[in-house]
Amino acid sequence: MAATAAVPRAAALLLPAAMLLLCLAGASSAANVTYDNRALVIDGVRRVLVSGSIHYPRSTPDMWPGLIQKAKDGGLDVIETYVFWDIHEPVRGQYDFEGRKDLAGFVKAVADAGLYVHLRIGPYVCAEWNYGGFPLWLHFIPGIKFRTDNEPFKAEMQRFTAKVVDTMKGAGLYASQGGPIILSQIENEYGNIDSAYGAPGKAYMRWAAGMAVSLDTGVPWVMCQQSDAPDPIINTCNGFYCDQFTPNSASKPKLWTENWSGWFLSFGGAVPYRPVQDLAFAVARFYQRGGTFQNYYMYHGGTNLDRSSGGPFIATSYDYDAPIDEYGLVRQPKWGHLRDVHKAIKLCEPALIATDPSYISLGQNAEAHIYKAGSVCAAFLANIDAQSDKTVTFKGNTYKLPAWSVSILPDCKNVVLNTAQINSQATSPEMRYLGSNTETLDDPSITAELALSGWSYAIEPVGITKDNALTKPGLMEQINTTADASDFLWYSASVTVKGDEPYLNSSQSNLLINSLGHVLQVYINGKIAGSASGSASSSLISFQKPITLVPGRNKIDLLSATVGLSNYGAFFDLVGAGITGPIKLSGPNGALDLSSADWTYQIGLRGEDLHLYDPSEVSPEWVSANAYPINQPLIWYKTKFTAPAGDDPVAIDFTGMGKGEAWVNGQSIGRYWPTNLAPQSGCVNSCNYRGAYSSSKCLKKCGQPSQTLYHVPRSFLQPGSNDLVLFEQFGGDPSKISFVMRQTGSVCVHVSEAHPAQIDSWISPQQKVQRPGPALHLECPKAGQVISSIKFASFGTPSGTCGSYSHGECSSSQALAVVQKACIGVSNCSVPVSSNYFGDPCSGVTKSLVVEAACS
Repeated sequence: MAATAAVPRAAALLLPAAMLLLCLAGASSAANVTYDNRALVIDGVRRVLVSGSIHYPRSTPDMWPGLIQKAKDGGLDVIETYVFWDIHEPVRGQYDFEGRKDLAGFVKAVADAGLYVHLRIGPYVCAEWNYGGFPLWLHFIPGIKFRTDNEPFKAEMQRFTAKVVDTMKGAGLYASQGGPIILSQIENEYGNIDSAYGAPGKAYMRWAAGMAVSLDTGVPWVMCQQSDAPDPIINTCNGFYCDQFTPNSASKPKLWTENWSGWFLSFGGAVPYRPVQDLAFAVARFYQRGGTFQNYYMYHGGTNLDRSSGGPFIATSYDYDAPIDEYGLVRQPKWGHLRDVHKAIKLCEPALIATDPSYISLGQNAEAHIYKAGSVCAAFLANIDAQSDKTVTFKGNTYKLPAWSVSILPDCKNVVLNTAQINSQATSPEMRYLGSNTETLDDPSITAELALSGWSYAIEPVGITKDNALTKPGLMEQINTTADASDFLWYSASVTVKGDEPYLNSSQSNLLINSLGHVLQVYINGKIAGSASGSASSSLISFQKPITLVPGRNKIDLLSATVGLSNYGAFFDLVGAGITGPIKLSGPNGALDLSSADWTYQIGLRGEDLHLYDPSEVSPEWVSANAYPINQPLIWYKTKFTAPAGDDPVAIDFTGMGKGEAWVNGQSIGRYWPTNLAPQSGCVNSCNYRGAYSSSKCLKKCGQPSQTLYHVPRSFLQPGSNDLVLFEQFGGDPSKISFVMRQTGSVCVHVSEAHPAQIDSWISPQQKVQRPGPALHLECPKAGQVISSIKFASFGTPSGTCGSYSHGECSSSQALAVVQKACIGVSNCSVPVSSNYFGDPCSGVTKSLVVEAACS
């Protein structure tokens, strides 16, 4: 298990002096990485580590340094990423590690920031990624069966895993070479589904473990959700809570590879979010009960660019309610409160690495865990009651514990942080609409600069237009036919009507089509007759509708479209798509089953073959005219625009469009589908963080489009003219789309007299200095900004949320003036939360200071 790693400078500052000297001595050379029953051990020193997932292909190389720096500033020691087989080997034996696929470049960027890497090779990744990260060509290898004791699969898996390991070794990136990679993962959540594979599944799992170890990376390997992972593989936990997890051996540490910071978004679903108080509670409980490594999945979710989203029906946004949002901006107060939690945990590190915790009951649903060894002592006091606050006695002192919270005591006496009490500021994201060619929205001065050049269009023909179309009897499953070369597959057949057919009622017949999904459009004699789609819960489609047939030959053209391929579950690779029947015409006197008729198949669209999405290729298909067709299906649109000035993140609001894909300067920003609405019910106005979280507990935007805003990475844009190409499947009006810049609106803080002091003011017990009280801290989010106005200030019993605060019955008349004096004109300020500064508007009541400020 020996390995080596450069020690992160960020973590070194939080270590005792002796450990700091040891770390700095080995910072530029190889260091030994092992593990014992308590923790990962780096250069003989146990480490308490905080990690976060950032997937390199879900952002762009120019974003990587900023994302990694924000992660470091947020208190992370480790960046965790999957390795995505499908993007690195799109064709068997042909590898691609360029651009967003530059895995070594990403790992080096993490190293440059002084952080470690956990490389989750898999190579099955799930990750809501298309086909779980497997390349589609794998499916067509003769005799192959995925993720079981199957020689063709094992040969391919070992070949790619070895390729990744060799690539990392070649760049000197493993810890044993002085690089940042201290941990690797083989397979992924296989224990959740391995029972479906029986004994061959267990044999495969043991083979995978042995194969990984044989690659001699010099760092420990893990298997997540694999309770029977063989030695020396460490089995780890994934979930919303992992404090009760126990490794399968007394010699292995307690590691948490996926702490779900939120949840993924599906087209047709409401937007999930996870309150930071609950997330902080889960983190503190894990370290309280013996954990020493936990990873946020995700710390930055990013964007499912191209056709990378899985599911099916996973949205293009992979924001995940992560501490750093899809656009690369910190999400407050989640980022800031977790940063404070990490600082509190690190203050406890000397005690955490020295011993196992001891347990003390503090009453019903209240407990303490104490780490004491020699002169060091740290304690965690938990109230796991989902309803009631509690007052407990610990070591002769009294502590108030809000419901569903943990107080952290780095000296076993003084509370440095409570997970339910947020000292960090909140920010309200603001989407600044820049308009389009027909609208002036928020900023007339910029609208002219962004004025689109007018739209060109190209009609995508209905039905079969390619010479390589295939005709055969019966219905063909879509994925086996297209190999996912395109979302689209045309099915085309014809019916001759004489007038006396039993399936006719006058000229009408009822058309039934059953499909495995995901989206179906029906054309009769070249005209749209209807459409249907599945959902994230069931991709199946049953289309029934009366259609009109004419005497003679009638053409039936069916366009089937996928919206990401399945990525999870036993035998997920065999989940099909497309029209498998039956297809029937029925009337009052009988029916005609077309399922076995001759069908002609065309993979993909004509516009795809012509590369209409690539502005560098000139095509006569494009029509430029003052008027262009709108609200009709199967149209390509193209225009030119000038990129918004500055460095604020850019998005496109596709309101007004139906469903399709968009390209900026030839690069796909993913599928758009603003007409797919979330259910009307299931959302809450305010989600109570208390009590166990689930993916459906906290939802917003019910009855609204799942996603209207689509991120355009800044690196996709160029100075001067830019090209935007859309393929619209359902029908829409491109004049209604708008460019948007994501900015920070108000900055807000709510701190009460009962809160602990700001964590950076922590004073160790050895310092004989009076401990400070709680304080409100404001800071502008961007360098160069200053606090320009105080929109609201109240000391007393204010209520509300950022952007909608109101005074309570108890309110100091001095609050606004005091805060203005302390904060206006500076980039950051601190204001003590005390009646000594504001007067006492209501004695005997715990008061809060609430401030909303604007920066410019």
